[in-house]
Amino acid sequence: MTKNNLHTFHIPVMGLAYTIDSPIRVAQYGISSVIALADDDLIEKMRNFYSTKFNIPYEEITQKFHDYRAERITSYLNLVDKIVKEKFENFKIELAESKTALENFMSMLPNTSDIKKGFQNLLDDGIAFKENIQNYIESHLFPGEIDVNIMTKLDKDNFIKNEQLPIEFNDAHAALRGFANSNLQSSVVLSAGMNPRLFGYFENFKDFFPNENNELRKKIILKVSDFRSAMIQGNFLAKKGLWVSEYRIESGLNCGGHAFATDGLLLGTILEEFKQKKDQLIQSAHELMIKALQAKNQHFPENPLELKITVQGGVGTAAEHEFLLDEYNVDSVGWGSPFLLVPEATSVDKETRNLLMNAKEDDFYLSNISPLGVPFNTLKGTTNEFLKQKRIHENKAGSSCPKKFLALSKEYDPHGICTASKKYQDIKLEELEAKKDSLSTDEFEKSKIKITEKSCLCVGLANASYLENNIKIKGQAQGVVICPGPNLAYFDQEVSLKEMIQHIYQGKSVIRTERPNLFIKELKMYISYFRNEIQSVSEELTSAQLKKWNSFKSNLLDGIEYYKNLFESTSVFKGHLGQLDSCKSELVGIKIPVSELV
Repeated sequence: MTKNNLHTFHIPVMGLAYTIDSPIRVAQYGISSVIALADDDLIEKMRNFYSTKFNIPYEEITQKFHDYRAERITSYLNLVDKIVKEKFENFKIELAESKTALENFMSMLPNTSDIKKGFQNLLDDGIAFKENIQNYIESHLFPGEIDVNIMTKLDKDNFIKNEQLPIEFNDAHAALRGFANSNLQSSVVLSAGMNPRLFGYFENFKDFFPNENNELRKKIILKVSDFRSAMIQGNFLAKKGLWVSEYRIESGLNCGGHAFATDGLLLGTILEEFKQKKDQLIQSAHELMIKALQAKNQHFPENPLELKITVQGGVGTAAEHEFLLDEYNVDSVGWGSPFLLVPEATSVDKETRNLLMNAKEDDFYLSNISPLGVPFNTLKGTTNEFLKQKRIHENKAGSSCPKKFLALSKEYDPHGICTASKKYQDIKLEELEAKKDSLSTDEFEKSKIKITEKSCLCVGLANASYLENNIKIKGQAQGVVICPGPNLAYFDQEVSLKEMIQHIYQGKSVIRTERPNLFIKELKMYISYFRNEIQSVSEELTSAQLKKWNSFKSNLLDGIEYYKNLFESTSVFKGHLGQLDSCKSELVGIKIPVSELV
């Protein structure tokens, strides 16, 4: 029996805490969501919290355990799986016994859903309702996927005293082992690009290989920003006999969290390329996978396995949702940031949720606060920003760095230091002070901000769950870091799960403000990003840099032409053509410096 996806949307991973328990909240309704596996400390505390809540025996896995990180993750995922299954069984009973509950559930399904039509037929029929409905529920309903996310860059080496542990004890490796050893039959979403060592580690776990029935107990999803990177990473894994079951395309800039800008490739053009070349992606990976599996003397599927294409980043209306499904044949659309305003779906403390509701367009910005050195979408006015500025003002810049997940800089310590830590910032500020006399006041201040603006994301992105669930927070106060996409500026009220789903499917809008369509919004962000890149360059220009900028601009211009043709051929984007013209004029007006010939 194949699982029919009940919904045409999914909830992507958000921060460390925001979707840490989303499956427990929404999976019984068939909604898939993603748990971040970066913070095993948060995961262990949430296991304690939910074990207590559901009266399940709990024994702490302390850091004294040999493989504590992986074991904490496995134990939590098994607990989530157990709770979701129980909640789903209870939900099925409720649907079979209450027409009101069933009608309420049906109102949360897409109008195009065959399952919704099936339920309606049974309701209309009325004869032997309970028995028929029970059979129908058993054969047609499934809980949403309990997927997990591993950010491939967060793969810090670990040490016991001064002795480096083997590679499999690196952070991302241990997280993968934690998922692989769990009871879950779901997917791991790999984000932030390729990590060849980590990709190779998948070969140690048989659940990622097809069994005799050509089924994968555990699947791989790659979050990608363009077709080329999908092809490279997919083929890399296929050469190891591993299949990528889904490519999750995310807007480079119009997203939450870290923003990995493309080379000026816009979302629409990227989706078009995937639509045109999906078969090429499938065939290429299938042939390589078969060769690899034959070489390993393992079972191999004669025909390619299922491959899904999904998209996320900046989607905000039912019309946009429907358009992406129809125009690009995607299998699902990710709705992330808007769900931060749905208490039934995400873990957010009250103060931060109020901040999100009241935030306007100008409050959302692309910052440099991430210790990874990658632009990071965030929001003005967070408690983390307030506390960080207070420490800077008191000449105590930097975090105590208790978790060290981002302690990746080897500049001053072979074990790695986080650039947001007090230890690192003290050294950098001392170096800056030593050359103060050779800098202008403006240069000095800018350099100082560059050092001290980094935030402790490990603590800041986890605190919301602690605050929401009244779990004690130890150590230095870091407040909350939140990383919504700029799309959240147009959502300004707390809403129920049902209201948000009806907004997605039936256009029962929960947006009070006018908003630009997702393609225009992303285009404007890219133009702004491009202008900023040119204006903020301080080093001597190289021919490679100039070539990159010219290519970036050319890709944006091609994207605008593509959108012109697209907007003219559909009623969904009527009235937006004028905005494309003004974007083009603005882009043409940005002059790329000319290399001076010596």
